[in-house]
Amino acid sequence: MEKKHCKGFDLGPGPVIIHMPYQSYKNKNYRTAVWTGDNLQMTLMNIGRDGEIGVEMHDDVDQLIRIECGSAKVFMGSCRKDMKFVSNVSCGDAILVPAGTWHNIVNASCRELKLSSVYAPPQHPFGTVHETKEDSDKEHHY
Repeated sequence: MEKKHCKGFDLGPGPVIIHMPYQSYKNKNYRTAVWTGDNLQMTLMNIGRDGEIGVEMHDDVDQLIRIECGSAKVFMGSCRKDMKFVSNVSCGDAILVPAGTWHNIVNASCRELKLSSVYAPPQHPFGTVHETKEDSDKEHHY
């Protein structure tokens, strides 16, 4: 299997190997889709100091979020205004978010928070790049 290097464009849907720590470190965009297939998608995220993903919920998408670098506070729950599941996470931790679960991740470190996120099925169009959270919010009409 050929090893490809992520250069800020979507490498899906064929087989690929991605070195996540390096690619996460290299990613300067808020969100970059690195692989999109028919049933799964992987993105990299860069959350700035004092930043957050923002409260969101995906009706029909399961999500796995992995902390690649930094630390954060995670909030999850069945209601937007009452997310009772709260936990501190750091490098190497994985957050599993079932479809229909409200969630937010808040950067708790003094540096950028680097995440990888897997969506099943894909959540964003093939090749998505959002340079900033504002770009993402505009596309999603938040």
